[in-house]
Amino acid sequence: MSSSASAKHELRFTETSSADDSAGKTWGLEGNLFWFVAGGAFAAVITLLLLFSIWKWTLLSAAVPALIPLGLALLYALALRQGKPPGYDIDLFELWFKGPGFGPELPPDAASRTSSSNYV
Repeated sequence: MSSSASAKHELRFTETSSADDSAGKTWGLEGNLFWFVAGGAFAAVITLLLLFSIWKWTLLSAAVPALIPLGLALLYALALRQGKPPGYDIDLFELWFKGPGFGPELPPDAASRTSSSNYV
């Protein structure tokens, strides 16, 4: 058998990045957002067990505060992460706590001139 005949039957391996295109979805949540919701549900169940079993709260009065961790996890996942660009949540928290970052600051007299109606 010649060398060209053996080359015909040899498999060629090529690198593809098809698996790197998407982080996947679980229950309609992108990437790893499922874990935030699962963690919130776990914290809700633990809170419900502690309030109902150990501190002897009624079921309804224990269920209301127990839903807070699940609600916060859902709010974070759906409002700040789902369908948003990477780093959106961190940038938003930085804006809330530190104020705007980039861009020149207006001098104090220029800021007051733009807010007042001295122009005719």
